[in-house]
Amino acid sequence: MSLQSSNEGPFSTRNIVLAGVLLAVALVLSLTGLGYFPVPNVAQQATIMHVPAIVGAVLGGPVVGLIVNLVFSFDSYTRFVGGFQWPNAIAPILTLFVSRLAIGVVAWLVYRALKGLNEIVALASAGAAGALANTAFVLGFAISFGVLPVEVIPVVLPQVAFEAILGAVVTVAVVAAYKRLAVGRGGSSV
Repeated sequence: MSLQSSNEGPFSTRNIVLAGVLLAVALVLSLTGLGYFPVPNVAQQATIMHVPAIVGAVLGGPVVGLIVNLVFSFDSYTRFVGGFQWPNAIAPILTLFVSRLAIGVVAWLVYRALKGLNEIVALASAGAAGALANTAFVLGFAISFGVLPVEVIPVVLPQVAFEAILGAVVTVAVVAAYKRLAVGRGGSSV
């Protein structure tokens, strides 16, 4: 097997290392609580836990994003399952665990669709889209299961905007540094 073929595909050496590093970042954010910020609304916390999965998806593809996001999914489930009245056993699994798995996939799809136009716009859009996917899927499931009323949407909009902007800024910063992009010049040294 040549070095070239060992670095292709979702389970390449590069992607395994990338997923490992980002899993470690996600674990640190989770275990230290640094991935959550107190906010005065129904969720009681805003998060940056989705950012490692977005970065993983942009750099390594949807499988890396999905694997990295397992930490956020598990952490979210264990952290919030007891905080709400659930109508059945499947509702918290879909709302808190499965819905989070879409973050990296959505971010990758947006990045892939836009990267040919402009790398920075593609990165920012992927970061914002991943954050918005997180909120849309979690709120969508919670509202559809009757766990939260639809009236909660206007209350969480400032948090949604904050998380989307933060997701965009951090994704651009991290990936641009990783790829050594000449931000503002449109070029890349890679």
